[in-house]
Amino acid sequence: MTARRLSTIGYERKTVDEFLAELADGQVELVIDVRAVAASRRPGFSKTAMAAALKERGIGYLHLRALGTPKAGREAARKGRIAEMHAIFETQLETPEAELAMVQADEAARERHAALLCFEAEAGCCHRAVVAERLAARSGYSVVDL
Repeated sequence: MTARRLSTIGYERKTVDEFLAELADGQVELVIDVRAVAASRRPGFSKTAMAAALKERGIGYLHLRALGTPKAGREAARKGRIAEMHAIFETQLETPEAELAMVQADEAARERHAALLCFEAEAGCCHRAVVAERLAARSGYSVVDL
């Protein structure tokens, strides 16, 4: 049996059209937004606008706020303190809300090819890689960073 794919994607340095094209090229059927705050200073990447653009292309959208990095973790990441951000995020993942969101993400990704979404271009510098690793360990997904 082949492992189901789970993708990750960041929108940093991308236009909305480039972002949507990458999702289409990757055959993504569902975007799981793992931002604590699903807002963006970049036009088209806030929750409502993004969900509408995805819907137009037949791609689902699910926001799981509890899988986002808390404010202190986001501040550490902005300052380049990735290890500190990961430590803060690991604490977040121990909350009941995050565990429930992880179950929701897993169930959704089992039904459709999903991509975990956050801002950072490089998955290794982003908490979405941690979420992807946990889901892969839980359910055997093959993870691809778009």
